[in-house]
Amino acid sequence: MSLLTQLSGTLINTATVLIGSSIGLFLGSRLPPRTQRTLLQVLSLVTLYIAFGMAGSLNSVKAGSIPGVILALVGLALGAVIGEALKLEERLSTLGDTLKRRLKGEGQFTEGFVAAALLFCVGPLTLVGGIQNGLTGDNSSYILKATLDGISSIALASIYGVGVLLSAAAVLVIQGGIALASGGLASALLGGADPSTLNSNPYVLLITGAGGLMIAGIAWNLMLAGLGFEEDKRVRVASFLPALLVAPLLLWAAKSL
Repeated sequence: MSLLTQLSGTLINTATVLIGSSIGLFLGSRLPPRTQRTLLQVLSLVTLYIAFGMAGSLNSVKAGSIPGVILALVGLALGAVIGEALKLEERLSTLGDTLKRRLKGEGQFTEGFVAAALLFCVGPLTLVGGIQNGLTGDNSSYILKATLDGISSIALASIYGVGVLLSAAAVLVIQGGIALASGGLASALLGGADPSTLNSNPYVLLITGAGGLMIAGIAWNLMLAGLGFEEDKRVRVASFLPALLVAPLLLWAAKSL
C-alpha cells in the first residue's frame, strides 16, 4: 500500500480544517462582538453534546469490579497533577503568545489551538479511522470526521482566531502518526482479534470517555467566554492532557492484578 493511500484520510481532514479555519478567520472580523458571544454559546452547547456522547463510553468499560468512570476519574486526577507539575497550561500559553506575535494573529490564540486540537484529535474516529486507513486504505471514517471538523473549525476560528488554523498541524501529526503506526497499534490493542471489534475495545472506550470529560471542560470554557466571564474561572484543560496516557495505563494495571 502506498504512503499516500495510508495518509489519504489524514490529508483530507487536514485540508478541511485549513479551509474551514480560513473561512472562519475571514468571517470573524466581520461579526459584531454580541454575535460572536452568541456563537460561543451555541458552540458550547454543541460541544457539550459531543462531550456527553463520548463520556458515555465509560459505561462500557470495567476492570474487575472497578467501573470505567472511576478509572477515568483517577486518570484525570493524576493527569492533572502531572500537567500542573509540568506547567502545561503556562507553557502552551507562552508558546501560543510567541506564535501569535510572529504570525501577527488576533484573538485567544492558545485557547483556540487547545480547544480545536482536542475536538479534532480526541475521539473514537481519530484512532479507529487512523487504523482503518493505515491497514486497509479505507478512509471513509476520516472523510466523515473531516466534514465535521471542517464545519466546527469555521465556528471556532471566527471566535478564537489563527490558533484554530494551526490546529491543522496537530491533525496532520497525530492522525498521520496513527495511520503510519496502524500495524503496531492494531496488534497491541486487538491482539490478533478482528479489527471490526476496535470500537468496543476497552482501551479505546476509556480514552474516548476521558477525552469526552476533557471536552466537557472546553464546553464550559466556551460558555463562560460567551457570557463574558473572566479567564480565571475557566477549566485548565491543557493540564489534563497527560490523563490520555495515564487512564489506559490504569486500566492495564487493573487488568493485570
